[in-house]
Amino acid sequence: MIDLQKRLIDKEILQGSLLLDEIHQVKQNNEQLIMELNTNYHSKKEVIKYLSEITGKQVDSTVEVSLPFYSDFGKHITFGKNIFINLNVTFVDLGGITIEDNVLIGPGARLVTVNHLISPKKRRGLRVAPICVKENAWIGANATILSGLTIGENAIVAADSTVTKDVPANVIVAGNPAKQIRKIIEE
Repeated sequence: MIDLQKRLIDKEILQGSLLLDEIHQVKQNNEQLIMELNTNYHSKKEVIKYLSEITGKQVDSTVEVSLPFYSDFGKHITFGKNIFINLNVTFVDLGGITIEDNVLIGPGARLVTVNHLISPKKRRGLRVAPICVKENAWIGANATILSGLTIGENAIVAADSTVTKDVPANVIVAGNPAKQIRKIIEE
């Protein structure tokens, strides 16, 4: 799957292309796993097993995900350790989402690595770019992180914010579009 992700970055993925067909096949398989994950009660160990199958990578036992959890593609998610993801979080991960250690993600947050193309004639096509959430960052409830962005180490994205630019380390951002409101200084 890493090979597929590399083939997608900085490319126009056009409707009717073999690449889009390949994406839809993986997406279809992921939808079944996501449905199974979200429609029954599962122990933490079972959730980790599902997440490992969805991502195609071993997910550490310290990762905690409150269900339901949504992902459209699945295979381009990488989880670190000691992560907490609250309920109703959505990962649109075709472009790649990396969640480093000790990250907190609030309920209803959305991380979206996919954009449709601007040209009306190509509008059904896609362009993807990865998202990276650095160590110890906190993404608040209902926040949206757009494609191609990095959320810096220890940063906080306030609830209901829409992040359209990289967030530096050790700051709090809020609003739509999110703007820096203060620096985080250790007490």
